[in-house]
Parts: sequence; structure tokens; C-alpha cells
Amino acid sequence: MSAYIALLRAVNVGGTGKLPMTDLKAMCEELGFKSVKTYIASGNVVFLSAKSEPQVKKALEKALEAYAGKPVGVLVRTAAEMTAVGSNNPFSEMPGNKTVAIFLDGPPAANALSTAKNQVSEELRLGTREIYAYYPDGQGTSKLQIPAAKTGTARNMNTVAKLAEMAAAL
Repeated sequence: MSAYIALLRAVNVGGTGKLPMTDLKAMCEELGFKSVKTYIASGNVVFLSAKSEPQVKKALEKALEAYAGKPVGVLVRTAAEMTAVGSNNPFSEMPGNKTVAIFLDGPPAANALSTAKNQVSEELRLGTREIYAYYPDGQGTSKLQIPAAKTGTARNMNTVAKLAEMAAAL
């Protein structure tokens, strides 16, 4: 069995995509995932599964679409991958609540950062399957748009660390 972290896209953010974490936990258990734990109400779930990462993603997306009546994006990482995201943070000296990893399904294109719009004080770096962003003035007021991250989902580095810790403990 492998430890996985599933990150749901656009769940319980800004009043859209309402999904109680108790429902998400139950859904994961119905899919046969073990030791299921959710973290904060923004669509983070940690669990064990004998399935491969693509199988986990497909099963969870199918169940979420049946629940929500529309597609819900899911990004999946192993415990080791989530730990690496934290370890490879190029902005590790900056506050964790102002630095995010935007998780993607695959590696970002080499030109992913050059297509960003409205970049003022924000700093961006490419990761393995993520884009790192540092928002010195906070993410809430930023007008930054990253077209390459359109189908991704962001988590701040405090959340990344907690999810890695939870997955490692399974």
C-alpha cells in the first residue's frame, strides 16, 4: 500500500464547489482507500491505497463527478513526492503562508513562467510537477495570472508540510 495525498481543485473556495470533508472521507473509504484523513476544508485528503496514482486519480474524479454533477479536478501525489515539494521549495526562507506550490498533472512547460500576466512583486519558479509562487504582498490582493497553472491547484507551504507529515505517518 502506498500513501497518497489527493488535492481537489476549486472545492470550498469562494463559495464554490461545496463538499463537506466528512463526505469526502466517506467517498474515499467507499473507494477502498484506507486510513483516510482530511485536512482543512479546502479539499485535502490523505490515505493508503494499493492502486497506482493514475488509478487513484481516475477513481476519485469519477466519484466526485457523480457527487457534484460536474467534473472536479484532482491532483495526486505520493507521500515522498509531497515531501520533495516542500524540500525543493525555492522560497524556503520566505513565510510559508505567502509561498505556494501550484500542483499540476505533469511537468510545467519550459515557457510556463514567460506567459504569466500581471506579475508585479510575485516571484515564480518551476518545479517537477508544480509551479512555485511567492506572494510578498499576500495572495489575496495579487492580480497574477499564470495560464500554465489554469488546471492546477495551489496549496501554501504550511499546508504542504502538514500534508507531507500526515502522509508519512500513515
